[in-house]
Formats: sequence, C-alpha cells, structure tokens
Amino acid sequence: MLGALASHEEPATAGTVRELIGDDLAYTTVSTILTRLCEKKMVTRARQGRSYRYALAVDEGDLVAERMRVQLRHASDRVSALGQFVTGLDAAEEEALRQVLDDLDRKA
Repeated sequence: MLGALASHEEPATAGTVRELIGDDLAYTTVSTILTRLCEKKMVTRARQGRSYRYALAVDEGDLVAERMRVQLRHASDRVSALGQFVTGLDAAEEEALRQVLDDLDRKA
C-alpha cells in the first residue's frame, strides 16, 4: 500500500490505491488499512467530497531502510546476511552502495 502511494504522483483515494495494488483486496479492507496507516502517521489524508485522498507522509527510502534493518536484526549471522545481500546487487546497485559508503567516509 505504501509503495502504491509512493509511486503515485498525487494523493489517491482508497479506490485508486486498490487499483494500483490489484483488486485482490476489498475496498473496505484498503480503506481500513489506509486509516490505520494514517493513525500511525505514515500517510496523510485530506477530505475531498465524500471520500479521502491519501498521500505518503514518510520518505519511501526511510521505510525500505527500516524494513532492511528489522530483517537484519533477525539474522543469527548478520555478516553472512549482509554478504548475501551485497552479492545479489546488480552493477548499478553496487555502485550506488559504494557511493553511499564513500559519502559516509567523507563525512566521518
């Protein structure tokens, strides 16, 4: 759901979000999830007519990074997990990771 909002250029209704993620979930389920995400301050909503339009309230990069940190915390061998992650990167992703690490080194 958050990915759908992140990829959408403007605030979206629950119906639009449902279309973006696929019609597998009922409209009411999508609406309930969006309301809960709003309560958690992960999305914002603004009334438009009889419905709401939802927008991502947090940075998508922060969300993905937090998911990665949570998963890494569950690993019994973090070095191996990080090694497997890095090994699976394509050339562009590897270069981006190198750039981030170089930037961190320069700031330290």
